[in-house]
Amino acid sequence: MDGKKRTNIRPGLTVDIVLKQDQRTGKRTRGVVKDILTNSPNHPHGIKVRLTNGQVGRVQEIITTTTP
Repeated sequence: MDGKKRTNIRPGLTVDIVLKQDQRTGKRTRGVVKDILTNSPNHPHGIKVRLTNGQVGRVQEIITTTTP
């Protein structure tokens, strides 16, 4: 799923993000979304989120979705 649209991202989703220090290499970090930090409805580099472990980065891919 697309990590560039804010509507696709909710707290509790498992996502792959790229941390600021990993932007050059593209190394991804997997985690669970705690907070959505980007206010705009979409972003060309991915929506910025904070994971439950405190790491902040831009969503590259949504791994799982939660059922309501």
